[in-house]
Amino acid sequence: MTPAQRARRVPTNVAALALGVTEGTIRQWAHRGRITRYGTARRATYDLDELVAVAQGSRHSDRSG
Repeated sequence: MTPAQRARRVPTNVAALALGVTEGTIRQWAHRGRITRYGTARRATYDLDELVAVAQGSRHSDRSG
């Protein structure tokens, strides 16, 4: 992994803030495979590009009603 790839990963609290959901939701999505969890057993991180894709997908599904 390059330093640039690591820089694109954020902790759970920032991921939740970025998507406007709770930290528990982020953890559930990771557990269900909706997003990929990186990091160690004690410190999870999430990829910003993947979070953006999830957010865009959520917006599209919200509009379709």
